[in-house]
Parts: sequence; C-alpha cells; structure tokens
Amino acid sequence: MPGLSSPILVIDSGLGGLTAVAALRKTLPHEDLLYFGDTARVPYGSKTGKTITSFVRQIIQCMQPHNPKHILIACNTATALALPALRNEFLNISISGVIDPGAKAAAAAAGNKQYPVIAVIATEATIRSRAYEHALARRRQHARVCSIATPLLAPIVEEGRSEDDPLVRLALEQYLRPVLKRGIDVLLLGCTHYPLIKRAIQSITGPKVQVIDSADQCAEDVARRLLTVGMLRGDSGKTGSLRCFVTDESPRFSRLASRFLGFTVATPTWVAPETLYRQETDITVMSA
Repeated sequence: MPGLSSPILVIDSGLGGLTAVAALRKTLPHEDLLYFGDTARVPYGSKTGKTITSFVRQIIQCMQPHNPKHILIACNTATALALPALRNEFLNISISGVIDPGAKAAAAAAGNKQYPVIAVIATEATIRSRAYEHALARRRQHARVCSIATPLLAPIVEEGRSEDDPLVRLALEQYLRPVLKRGIDVLLLGCTHYPLIKRAIQSITGPKVQVIDSADQCAEDVARRLLTVGMLRGDSGKTGSLRCFVTDESPRFSRLASRFLGFTVATPTWVAPETLYRQETDITVMSA
C-alpha cells in the first residue's frame, strides 16, 4: 500500500506534462515525483480512445512496482478519452486528470459576465470528445464554448521550436484569428504542451482575453486530494526528487525537458514500447 513517502506519478504522451511537473514542484516541493513520457508513441491527439486507454493502462501497469500514491494523467486527450475507464480498472489507485481543473479555472476567469465566450484549443481527439464543453457547462451553464482543434501545435512544441519561430507564429495566426472574431473572453489551453508558447498566444489574443493554463490548478487539485486522504507529505527539509521515464531512447528529451522545467534533468530511464505491450498481454492471459 502507498504511504506518505510514496511518489506521485505523472503520465503524458510526450513532454507536455512536464508543465504539470513544474507546477507540482512549486505547490508540493517535498513530494517525490515520477514522470512517464510516452515519447515513442506521441502524439495521442490523432488516435482513438481505445488505443489511448491501452497505452495509459500499459504505463500504469509498468509503474505499479513504484507504488505511487496518486497518478496525474497530465494529457488532455488521455484525460478526455481514458480517465473513466482507468479509474474503473485501477480501483485502489487515486487517479486524476487535467480537464476539470482547467475548466474550473476558465469558468472563474470569465468573471461576472452573464454570457461569456470561452474558447478551447486542443488536439483533435480532445475536441471530438467534447469533454471541455461538458466540464464548462457544469460550471457556467450560459457560457458559449468555441472548441478548436489545433493538431499542429503539440508536434511543433515537441520539436523544440521557440515562441519566436516563424512557423509557430504562422500556425497560431491560422488557428486563432478566426476564433478571435467571435469576441472571446477566455482562451483555455487544452493541451499541456501549449503553455510553452503561451507568450506567443497571448500576443495574438491581446490583453483583453484571459489565457488559461491549467497546470497550477492541476497541482492544487492533487494537493487537495492528498490532503483529504491524509497522504500529503510534510516539510522534510529537502526538495523532493524527480525521476523520468520515456519510451524513446533519444537525447532530445533531456534537452527539451530543461526548457519546460528550468533546470537540467537526469538522463531518463528508457522503457521499450515492446515491453509495455508484452506486459499487458501477459496480464490479460493470466486473468483469462
């Protein structure tokens, strides 16, 4: 059984979830963190819910020996398409996602306006799921929600392109200009990759549009969940550790991770995708 000193596991399709890791380190500096980036199978945004659920299930099974006390699925697509099924499968593990905290922050950012216009930019799979529309409707019944699929943005960020890159600017202009004509009040970044280009996004939307990054809200949500069940680690006098795992043995992760986190990370542990597939197959055979 997990204890106070057990780690928090953060799962993402690639590097984007490191924005959630940065927020967790700020909010919960004494907690040990594990990060699993499925870098060999990124992006998740164009895949089916069945495939994504299988991928995340494999990762959770692989990381269970580390005995995590909480799992944050720091991927909007996986949260939208896989979270309910995974909660039903792993009943003894606390699992949360990024959509509800993001929707809560966006609803609050709309202020007292009776009919606010909230835009969501995300991957194709997240938009198809309508998860943000449902989550926002629960909090702001009269809000008008504009959902825009932005499939190029996550791969651009994964390539390590900066906010000043002309290709980044061009893609953002193409995606954002049409929706800005609708007079939006809030723009919710529905992918954990997007905070890396938030400054460029804000420069296009202008100061009157609130641009919401859900990373801080996710960290606060995790802290609340751990506090509720008495699993929040106290001040140990030292900063918690961070250990990373990836499915693609590439030096690119370490190079780009420093951009997300602001410090150099240790070389990640490589987990071959074949190992994940084989492990899931073995468990299926044993339970049959």
